[in-house]
Amino acid sequence: MAHAILIVDDDIAIKESVEEFLTLMTYEVKSAENAFQAIEILKTFQPDIVLTDIMMQGMDGLELTRLIRKQYDIDVMVMTGYSADYSYEEAINAGASDFIFKPFRFEELDLRIKRMLKEAAFKKERNRLLEDMKQLAITDGLTGLFNSRQFFHQIKQEIKRFQRYSRDLSLLLLDIDFFKKYNDTWGHMEGDKVLMSMGRIISSCLRSMDSAYRYGGEEFAVLLPETELKQACLVGNRIRENVQNAVFTPENGVQVSVTISIGAAQIVRGEDVTSFIKRTDKALYLSKENGRNQLTVAC
Repeated sequence: MAHAILIVDDDIAIKESVEEFLTLMTYEVKSAENAFQAIEILKTFQPDIVLTDIMMQGMDGLELTRLIRKQYDIDVMVMTGYSADYSYEEAINAGASDFIFKPFRFEELDLRIKRMLKEAAFKKERNRLLEDMKQLAITDGLTGLFNSRQFFHQIKQEIKRFQRYSRDLSLLLLDIDFFKKYNDTWGHMEGDKVLMSMGRIISSCLRSMDSAYRYGGEEFAVLLPETELKQACLVGNRIRENVQNAVFTPENGVQVSVTISIGAAQIVRGEDVTSFIKRTDKALYLSKENGRNQLTVAC
């Protein structure tokens, strides 16, 4: 896919000659005679680079550069004559990525554009890697859910929101029944398949505002903002039924299923993080004690 460039210059001869050259170099090119035309074009055209003259009527190139850098993720190269009163430092401080003096050789312009595109690609890849690293730090690699560290961070944020705005907040704690026996019988690789399936099933039952976490080995947590306890129980039982209906084949000719126990609670006024989690965990324990494969509401 061709890279796109927007040329902004009120010198028609220069604008047209640069446009013709860049088109021959297989760039997708559009042009404007002033900054105001350029702003209109940017509403529907997303170039990789804006190449703008500094000295223009109405809005000069530095002002246009500041506006572009504020509103768009687009690199800007500014052009100026040797005798102009603008400096490289002024252009860079305005947000320009490069600065070229007129008259310039087209070969030099092409090299500078290619360098800017290469640097932009490197920056984009670096940002993607940083985002991936950030995601890895808060995500459980096996299930794809958030990890326990992120759970404690998020539940504190949700409780602060509850305390400030009195927004409903419910919590589910889920545990796979007899999971150690499953691992001992079929091996940890098969157990991992169950855990991965749990991640998919839980995620499929949630709204966009909800969040799910691998809380421990075979234990999971679900935070449900803006949710009363009755609705949280409906979500929990939907997850429980979907898990029970899932079929696993740990070896040829063998089909098995697993169940989960759930504790559910809605936060109350004056309750802190520790109390909220302990109360929900106690409800989970009662589900286990009373026969498993059920949801118990916290007192």
